Amino acid sequence: MVNNTDFSKRLQKIIAYYEETASGFAEKIGVQRSSISHVLSGRNKPSLDFVMKVLKAYPDVNMYWLLNGKGSFPSQQETSLIHKENNTHKNKPSIQLPKPDTEIERVVIFFKDGSFKSYE
Repeated sequence: MVNNTDFSKRLQKIIAYYEETASGFAEKIGVQRSSISHVLSGRNKPSLDFVMKVLKAYPDVNMYWLLNGKGSFPSQQETSLIHKENNTHKNKPSIQLPKPDTEIERVVIFFKDGSFKSYE
């Protein structure tokens, strides 16, 4: 179960990080301003639809962090540092493939929701 007070603090952190107003944040995620106000004040619990809209509008927000405070925010901060260092592609870090004769031990796929799948 989501703790309203803690969720509200994390939501405020997102709004501050992106330098948004509550009104601008509501507009960006596609909800009424009163919905943001009610969630921030703790009056209402966030709906699944509300959470999904936040995650869709702000890809750096990790779902597990938003819901229960576990994980980090922004979730792609380390990736952003890689972007700045490599600067080879605007939205994706460069990948250096191994030499053709190198055997692959494991492939790991990371999903936007913070989960991953490992193949050996």
